[in-house]
Amino acid sequence: MRLRDAVRRKRPELWENQTWMLHHDNAPAHALLLVRSYLAKLKTSFVPHPPYSLDLAPADFFLFPKLKTTLIGRHFETVEEIQENSIRELHTITESVFQEAFQQWKKHWKRCITSRGNYFEEDSSSNAVK
Repeated sequence: MRLRDAVRRKRPELWENQTWMLHHDNAPAHALLLVRSYLAKLKTSFVPHPPYSLDLAPADFFLFPKLKTTLIGRHFETVEEIQENSIRELHTITESVFQEAFQQWKKHWKRCITSRGNYFEEDSSSNAVK
């Protein structure tokens, strides 16, 4: 419900014409029949995530690696300290960097569609991560 409310507030044009879609990975909590039934009941469209294609989630190929490179080797005393530093790093990512990540996401999806959902690895000349 929080996600739906956020979409309604932040992207009213997508909410009005119902053109937004939810994309999440194949985590067991996301794949539960209960979750899929709930999304269907609310008429929430979602993009299915092919098996063996973890790199299709922007958090997996963009966000987590970006955070890891800035926080690697640092030691934190508390969970709160980890959260503070992570949030600080997230705030340094510009909108244009996020936009580029989503352009990469589209390329990943096209490649997945071309391979009919089969697993593939990007070549080394690509910006995408395996």
